[in-house]
Amino acid sequence: MRLIFAGTPEFAVPALAALIAAGHEIALVLTQPDRPAGRGMKLKASPVKELALQHGIAVYQPESLKISESHVPIIEAQADVMIVAAYGLILPQAVLDIPRFGCLNIHASLLPRWRGAAPIQRAMLANDAETGVTVMKVVMALDAGDMVRKGVVSITEDDTAQGMHDKLAVLGADLMVETLRDMPATGVFAGAPQDESLVTYASKLAKSEAPLDWSRPAAELARQVRAFNPFPVAQATFAGEQWRIWFARAMPRAGGTPGEIIGVENGILVACGSGTLCIEELQRPGGKRLKAREFLAGMALSVGQRFDT
Repeated sequence: MRLIFAGTPEFAVPALAALIAAGHEIALVLTQPDRPAGRGMKLKASPVKELALQHGIAVYQPESLKISESHVPIIEAQADVMIVAAYGLILPQAVLDIPRFGCLNIHASLLPRWRGAAPIQRAMLANDAETGVTVMKVVMALDAGDMVRKGVVSITEDDTAQGMHDKLAVLGADLMVETLRDMPATGVFAGAPQDESLVTYASKLAKSEAPLDWSRPAAELARQVRAFNPFPVAQATFAGEQWRIWFARAMPRAGGTPGEIIGVENGILVACGSGTLCIEELQRPGGKRLKAREFLAGMALSVGQRFDT
């Protein structure tokens, strides 16, 4: 098929790669404009743009698609379908109407649960047993289109948001290839409407959510740590320093008051409102991200010391 692909971050890269490998003609890639990045704040191309250029695919980077003049390259692409994966710009109805058979989106949740910006993290924070990917028709309302295909992934205590992101990116790519493979000759994708009574929204993550509250149950804090890896990264304050907590597990062990260190044998054990948080990977300001054993070799902690509450 002749496609337009609209995507920007790493999450979208496996889908574009899979569509290329499946033999589809990518007539145009839409991605966000190059942004300043790194210490030198030099302009950096999006991961999707980098892949597109490697394959000699035309790239279009409008700041907005609100004015009709910005639609010209999309019209000229004469695409059968537009595939959208974490593009980051609003697609007006006039743009959605351009591809011959419409637009399909790869969304990292089991819709209608977790529409919005941070579905992976919100699913983990809510202690959902599973998440997944939904391929849906794109409509003007946020993630509200008919569902064409779904794939499910269990959430385990070893999963971080980064790891789950990578799993779902690959799953979304596979589902999109399957969707186009099974597309009927009419070009009309059969989709199931979403049950509006089951809708939940995944609000954007904020840095203000990063601090750990030791009065909460250890199980909740462990989910917070895993869900906030790699952003915004959970934080704990010790002797006035903001430490970044990259990985932790909940343990049933009791004792101590919230924020108190009750063990340093296998990880840093911290008492919580209920249960104990075992910190396994962390980082001091200006330091490297370290496993707890390495961290303790450079900074001795002892039972009875406390994190700030």
